Amino acid sequence: MMIFGPAVDVRPLFPRERQAMLDLLGALGPAEWAMPTVCPGWDVHDVVAHVLNDYMRRLSGSRDGYGGAIFADDETLPAYLARTNDEFVRASRQLSPQLMIELLDHLGPRLDAVWAARDLQAAADLNVSWASTDIASPTWLDIGRDYTEFWVHQQQVRDAVSVPGAVEPDLMAPVLDVFARGLPHALRMHGRPDGATAHLEVRGPAGGLWGVVRQDARWQITQPLGEPTARVSMDQDTFWRLATRGITVEQARQRSTTTGDADLASSITALLAVVA
Repeated sequence: MMIFGPAVDVRPLFPRERQAMLDLLGALGPAEWAMPTVCPGWDVHDVVAHVLNDYMRRLSGSRDGYGGAIFADDETLPAYLARTNDEFVRASRQLSPQLMIELLDHLGPRLDAVWAARDLQAAADLNVSWASTDIASPTWLDIGRDYTEFWVHQQQVRDAVSVPGAVEPDLMAPVLDVFARGLPHALRMHGRPDGATAHLEVRGPAGGLWGVVRQDARWQITQPLGEPTARVSMDQDTFWRLATRGITVEQARQRSTTTGDADLASSITALLAVVA
């Protein structure tokens, strides 16, 4: 069963997103590397180290088949990720900004090559748990999740140092599209008759309209046609920040308009596209 909708191929965008990040980082001074970010306890240097960790972890796992750090007894996935991410970031405080820039520039094309060789419809190396916990993710969704990760962390750095950018529609639209694939999971607790629908409208140059339908006792991505059972509308900046907890659910709801089934609309405005 495919609940995630049509594939999104973000692979051509990785070099452009990375170059925008490298150009940004190369222009930062020492004080800017120490600026706090929206990530609790992490400054710009720490967020960049986390991106470097993502590169190295995916190359080690998806290219080299290396299992990496093991789970502690009774450790949940969110706890495991929080611990291992923090361990890498703390160790990386020994690294200079210039060295991290060089490592990102060196490792990025190697990760691009791993993804370029993959069958997008095959089973993913890592399931996307915020899209489904009981159906295996396709590779395109796993790769798409990585692209959103890199793009979002770049925006967090840009916010911290007050430098806009990387929001061109062709770079940003796939981020919103991948995040929207979390709609079925966001509505999973709401049983409705088959044929019930919900629409999410994201306004802005990179935005779009996404639909989900209740079918075979679960929610699935569908073409957004007709009058939905529930509809939520928000701007593109609100949506990506909501999906990554850059703003609270309450803030997102204040910036949204909703119609129809209140419970469905409420769950859409709590969509989360990170592991938490």
